Amino acid sequence: MGRRQDMDMSSLHEKKEKLEAYLKELKSVAVAFSSGVDSTFLLKAACDTLGEAAIAVTAVSSVFPESEAREAREFCLNNGIEQLIVEMDPLSIEGFKENPRDRCYICKKAIFSKLKLAAAAKGSYYLAEGSNMDDMGDYRPGMKAVEELGVKSPLRHAGLTKEEIRALSREMGLPTYDKPSFACLASRFPYGEKIDREKLGMVEEAEKFLLGQGFRQARVRIHGGGNIARIELLPSEINKLLSEEFRTEVNKTLKGLGFSYVALDLAGYRSGSMNEVL
Repeated sequence: MGRRQDMDMSSLHEKKEKLEAYLKELKSVAVAFSSGVDSTFLLKAACDTLGEAAIAVTAVSSVFPESEAREAREFCLNNGIEQLIVEMDPLSIEGFKENPRDRCYICKKAIFSKLKLAAAAKGSYYLAEGSNMDDMGDYRPGMKAVEELGVKSPLRHAGLTKEEIRALSREMGLPTYDKPSFACLASRFPYGEKIDREKLGMVEEAEKFLLGQGFRQARVRIHGGGNIARIELLPSEINKLLSEEFRTEVNKTLKGLGFSYVALDLAGYRSGSMNEVL
């Protein structure tokens, strides 16, 4: 929390003003809204700047936990924001379930294409997504789909990083300012590991269990055709898992979900760990 408190808020406000000026240039936007830190901040900034000319459009599918969709609906309802719900089945997208290295491109191209159509049916809206400057460093094939479809990236246009978005979100009173980072459940599969509904469900329930035990950040990566669960936790929280009683409970619960082996990654949680082999 200290890093956010030490930030130069005047510099952040300048970036926020740049964001607002860009949104005014667009005049109307449909924000691809997942209820995560970035898209929540972008949606609120867009609504504050454009009023009813900003709406939310949310994809609901098996690669996003139901809890995220519920939070997205609640946020829009509580803030009087118009929300379009688009049902998606990524497993029906050609090439997706085989999980090639450009899986994220295949998925985002299909999802954003459908979100654009939903927004266009409501009126003249630019589709906007919530990637930030920190998303520029990792392997992100999905960004190619963003560019090809002409989807706007206002947070990157304003030069905002994740920590800056958290700091501004806190100042704005958004409940997501300290929300753990999240990525779609397909990112838990190593490239080439076939994705199916059953294994997605195993991952979702395993992470739901760990988060319910008080872990701030938890990833359950799936390996060996669904036999192995590799748990990633924040380094500061690893010791909590190592107590015999808790370790036994985690092992029993994840095996009950269908995993044969449960392993702890000693390197701890890091975003995009599946890309380390590329």
